[in-house]
Amino acid sequence: MHDEAALDVVRADPLCAETPARLLTAPITPAASVYVRSNFALPTLDATHTVAIGGAVRSPFAMSLAELAALPQRHVTVTMECAGNGRLGMDPLPTGEPWRYGAVSTTTWSGVSLRTLLERAGLTPDVVEILGHGADAGPRDDADGDVRFARSLPIADAMHPDTIVATHMAGERLSVDHGAPMRLIVPGWYGMASVKWLARLEAITTPFTGYFQRQRYVYDVNGTVEPVRRTLVKSMITSPIDGGSCARAVLVRGWAWSGAGAIARVELAMNDAPVWIDAVLGTPVSAYAWTPFEAKLVLPDAATATIRSRATDTAGNTQPEQIQWNRLGYGNNGIRGVVVAVTDEGR
Repeated sequence: MHDEAALDVVRADPLCAETPARLLTAPITPAASVYVRSNFALPTLDATHTVAIGGAVRSPFAMSLAELAALPQRHVTVTMECAGNGRLGMDPLPTGEPWRYGAVSTTTWSGVSLRTLLERAGLTPDVVEILGHGADAGPRDDADGDVRFARSLPIADAMHPDTIVATHMAGERLSVDHGAPMRLIVPGWYGMASVKWLARLEAITTPFTGYFQRQRYVYDVNGTVEPVRRTLVKSMITSPIDGGSCARAVLVRGWAWSGAGAIARVELAMNDAPVWIDAVLGTPVSAYAWTPFEAKLVLPDAATATIRSRATDTAGNTQPEQIQWNRLGYGNNGIRGVVVAVTDEGR
């Protein structure tokens, strides 16, 4: 189980917890502080658990942990964000877990390329999606009986070599909270696509319309529903910290990420000034990890200041001033500022 002292707990049972702001300054998040999202009580699985691969395939089979370990291993370092991250910053407050801004972490996952398993199974030509079934299930207020967690991926994303069935995180076997004994990892997508406690992979010939594809993890805007998919472009200032203090001359640092492409630009602004200043971009630790940025600013001569950041990716997407509010509070990538006390104002 997790060391909850290394996390900011949003809900204790089942555990939903954020990475503390002070631990979001490093390129790789400490393993004990990688954010946790659980929809139901943790399933009881052990080392004898297998994942079944079936559906519209020529040769269905099941894989144990030992069999997965015998296959070529792939390691992917990924910035993963919960789709509800930043929900508390939306007005009015939507329904759902009250995530602040720490439901995002970067770590290295290891396992077997999903493509390897699908090629062994032999997909039929009419397959359009791969459906991941978790072993976790439970009641929902807006559903009859227990609901099992399941999400699908378009075939192109499922067949990407860096979409993996992971058995390790940060060099250690997965913990129960992180989906042991095996889970999906889907770089570039919000965390709900990386199905935990993976029990079954099903090749399907029509798009999936289950509960977590059409009732939850959807953008619901005035009754129009669209499934949440790739991570929206976003940035976060990590230094100075929100609510902290700094001198007027300050080096601002942070991270930017997107599921649609690499980060092309990060800009900073002070208070409500319309002038944006380009930050210097660093090199991410992997193609799927957040990009570091920094800029030297001289803050206004006042007791407090707000520093804002906005990112643009190589697909041309830029963080908006205002997001499209949605009923369930997903995808809050609006421009956000940190408010700091200026320690040498008036000098």
